[in-house]
Amino acid sequence: MRFPVYLHKTESNTYSGFVPDVVGCFFAGETVDDALTDASAAIDAHVEWSTDAGYEVPVATSIEKHIEDENCQGGYWAFVDIDLSRYEGKAVKLNITLPQNLLTKIDSYVDHHREYGSRSGFLAALARKELANA
Repeated sequence: MRFPVYLHKTESNTYSGFVPDVVGCFFAGETVDDALTDASAAIDAHVEWSTDAGYEVPVATSIEKHIEDENCQGGYWAFVDIDLSRYEGKAVKLNITLPQNLLTKIDSYVDHHREYGSRSGFLAALARKELANA
């Protein structure tokens, strides 16, 4: 899952930031690359702690959801890709029935939005999003 992260340059010429979709998840580094590496580790650690404590896996949203936030001004946006599959349990194959036109639209969408990886990834992401809002 691709998490949007917000970072800014500090007065000491290092970088720090936070992950808007993962409450309490902060990161820092000497360079942008170091900060993004730390962001990845911070998200992973936060998700591991959350799932061990019985909480749901956080759901990544789009940058547009946060772009007007007063805490997200004057810095930089980036994405950090985290494999959440190890926190969600074993994948189970299932058969579903969908109208052909809908399936064609899903496949076309996934082809243009590589963050989903596959049709299954797309459907799983939508399910996570809906369940997080339930």
